[in-house]
Amino acid sequence: MRVITGSAKGHRLRAPSDLGTRPMLDRVKESLFSVLEGYGAIRGRVLDLYAGSGAIGIECLSRGAAWADFVEQRAHVCQIIADNLAHTRLTERARVIRSPVERFLATHRPQHSYDILMMDPPYADPQIPATIATIARSDLIDADGVLIVGHSPRVTLEDDYGRLRRIKLRRLGDSCFSIYRIGTATDADGE
Repeated sequence: MRVITGSAKGHRLRAPSDLGTRPMLDRVKESLFSVLEGYGAIRGRVLDLYAGSGAIGIECLSRGAAWADFVEQRAHVCQIIADNLAHTRLTERARVIRSPVERFLATHRPQHSYDILMMDPPYADPQIPATIATIARSDLIDADGVLIVGHSPRVTLEDDYGRLRRIKLRRLGDSCFSIYRIGTATDADGE
């Protein structure tokens, strides 16, 4: 697993060795960032939920995001994120928060909304739709921001969750990602 481009390009990242974490494959990450850059430059504030190794948030920072918050519940995995941030020299633009995602969403009151909110939960997590609905009701996403959800092709997500509308659905082998925006017309191409 490596940083694809930007200031930390080529840096290898550590991943937890347990089976509780499934890092996004490089080819899926490349496709995701290609799509994201089609909507504009990577910028602003990033929230990486179920952060795992921190690879997605670190990629955003490497490509120009100003700040990233990483939310992960396991202490040893939080340490891996911190180590990866130090290795890529991005520590000063990030914060690692040890918390279950549900508790973070219930208690976090951000001073600023996020431009990119990444959610890459365990693929079979039955709470994915409920978590998206919670995010849709919150003030976490900037009016021009996006929510990205990594998921299994066997997980069916709605095109609309409250004020969030799916604008892209992409499948690559056994991985999918859906991109949602506030109040935007649906364009789920299913590529």
